[in-house]
Amino acid sequence: MATLRRLREVPRHLLVCEKSNFGHDKSRHRHLVETHYHNYRVSFLIPECGILSKELEKLVMETGPYYFVKNLPLYELITQEFINTFVKKGKLILSLDKDTYEETGLQGRPSQYSGRKIMKFIVSIDLMDLSFNPDSKKYERISWSFKEKKPLKFDFLLAWHHTAVEESTMMSYFSSYQVQEHQPKIAVSTMSDLQCPVLQSYELRGKPEVACSAGELLDWLGAVFCHAELNNEPNNFISTYCCPQPSVVVAKAYLCTITGFILPEKICLLLDQLCHYFDEPKLAPWVTLSVQGFADSPVSWRENEHGFRKGGEHLYNFVIFNNQDYWLQMAVGANDDCPP
Repeated sequence: MATLRRLREVPRHLLVCEKSNFGHDKSRHRHLVETHYHNYRVSFLIPECGILSKELEKLVMETGPYYFVKNLPLYELITQEFINTFVKKGKLILSLDKDTYEETGLQGRPSQYSGRKIMKFIVSIDLMDLSFNPDSKKYERISWSFKEKKPLKFDFLLAWHHTAVEESTMMSYFSSYQVQEHQPKIAVSTMSDLQCPVLQSYELRGKPEVACSAGELLDWLGAVFCHAELNNEPNNFISTYCCPQPSVVVAKAYLCTITGFILPEKICLLLDQLCHYFDEPKLAPWVTLSVQGFADSPVSWRENEHGFRKGGEHLYNFVIFNNQDYWLQMAVGANDDCPP
């Protein structure tokens, strides 16, 4: 029992890897991108590339905008005007500590990671249900809770999918609050003589002296994104990591990183364009697209509860091969369901 208790105290991590083809009818790549809502950073790596295509460059420059609203009262998100203007479907999900939950007087459920002593609760509010039933007792109770009983305020990042609503509407709608428009930050770099692992689309687990595994690739990508040295020199006291074997050295590799609040639909467009990268013959046998979620997001995929006290990671990575095969890697940390 003591050993089991210690194991439970160690933050666990889950990594799910799968392979498929973009042309398969049952490929679920688009669904998994569309249901990972809160994206903080997107990076793509293209070996044997020094200059980005015009199509990709255009998509990168069009990933924004998003908005920061400071001290926004929560009741603003359940008003009929807000829902009718900005919401087509969706839920407001709150992750509350025990005291706050009890003060709101709302109905929720204990966090599935609370343990014996419940200290965290999840409240889920269907906004479309409120919109269709504005005179219901449920709407009155929620409105009373947010306006009078426990008037919560938060700093929000807001963005939404393209609709008939003009982009400027967000600024004007919240003009009585402190609201700022932001564009994602874009960082690009071209790396010379980069040592890359050898991959075979049909060898997800890797094969000695033939191809590296999906797990080895993910470790290598993390080092590349951190601009770590990969040569494992004895006098390097910062990093002793080296590229997994077998490997090849590519003359150039293009790395682009977009940081902000990035909508799933923008990532779908990037993924589609990277798939078309191989429409013409290329030296690169594969490219990657990596996406990281906000550490303190209340959910990871869909409505799956996400915890961040012991890490907060929830991310996925596509390896796109020149034959339209792909690997999909999904990872979460402690207090998270297994990725879908």
